[in-house]
Amino acid sequence: MKSICIFNFLFISLLSISGCGSNEGKKPEKFYSAEDYYSVEKYDVHTHINTYSLFFLENCKKENYRLLSLNVNDSGYLTIEEQQKMAIYQMKKFPGRFNYATSFSVDNWVEKGWESRVLGYLKNSFDLGAIAVKVWKNIGMSLRDKQGKFIMIDNPRLDTIIDFIAKNKITLIGHLGEPKNCWLPIDQMTVAGDRQYFKSHPQYHMFLHPEFPSYEDQVNARDHMLDKHPDVTFIGAHLGSLEWDVDEIARRLDKYPNMAVETAARVSHLQHQAVSNHKKVYDFFIKYQDRIMYGSDLEVDDKMDSLQAVQRAHERWFGHWKFFTSNETLADPEVTGSFEGLHLPKEVVDKFYFKNAQKWIPGLRQE
Repeated sequence: MKSICIFNFLFISLLSISGCGSNEGKKPEKFYSAEDYYSVEKYDVHTHINTYSLFFLENCKKENYRLLSLNVNDSGYLTIEEQQKMAIYQMKKFPGRFNYATSFSVDNWVEKGWESRVLGYLKNSFDLGAIAVKVWKNIGMSLRDKQGKFIMIDNPRLDTIIDFIAKNKITLIGHLGEPKNCWLPIDQMTVAGDRQYFKSHPQYHMFLHPEFPSYEDQVNARDHMLDKHPDVTFIGAHLGSLEWDVDEIARRLDKYPNMAVETAARVSHLQHQAVSNHKKVYDFFIKYQDRIMYGSDLEVDDKMDSLQAVQRAHERWFGHWKFFTSNETLADPEVTGSFEGLHLPKEVVDKFYFKNAQKWIPGLRQE
């Protein structure tokens, strides 16, 4: 009888360990799959949604994406005031699913009172619901003083603005400089997207303009700004213009605890590095899993066909999802050679796509 009881105890114990054929007791999957794409909540922290149409945001619900739209002080764009009006409209229609970052104009830099006008505009933006501030590459690449000298992001006149942003606990997002390819001949650039962009925008192809500040000048000015403002929460847009080597990004993240980065329009650079050194890119994401977030640089405006905009967004978003989550051998038209997906663990993917956005942009509102 005693032996039968012992046998029954062992048998029941084995059943509880194995789950008796049910899901109970099984460890959860460590990785996401392609099928998980729609069910996982995601943030895209770098988009430009300049429309009153609700079509695109309605479809974002299906993709399970929340968006941060960035206003840009670009002379070829709508004015920052018009961009802000559209952003506020979308924010009210999609509370919690849509947020925006304001910007400020440098068009009247040489005029007296510029700082006070900018501070007034930013305060009004914060009151209206802006949760971040975007600074653009015109600082460092086109803006000049009365003597014709380029204005860099570490210019003392900008200290008041950055201090105000930091005091209000608003995140500063900086597109400062360009990818290193910008300073190379077209045929030496590493990814097709850069070759196409700088061929179409020769005014920003710095290889053709040696009289402009160098790549090193851009990066050094940004670093000096961070040296001066250790209290500002800073997100380096486009991988902080250090996209060409994850080791360079890591060096800045080690030096500046107030800095994070996002991937907008630079995923192909990560893929390019993964062709020859997959482990280095993977290790970078593991080590700095609390400092990286997802951005796409998608643009949507009224000139675009709505269905095409939705399809283009899905293709980009889903293609990137496969790179970050799968272990498949992949290819991309922007990259020479095939590469393996990073196959990041779920906990890292959750930070990259969602939790880090909430951490580094604390004003993000949810439904």
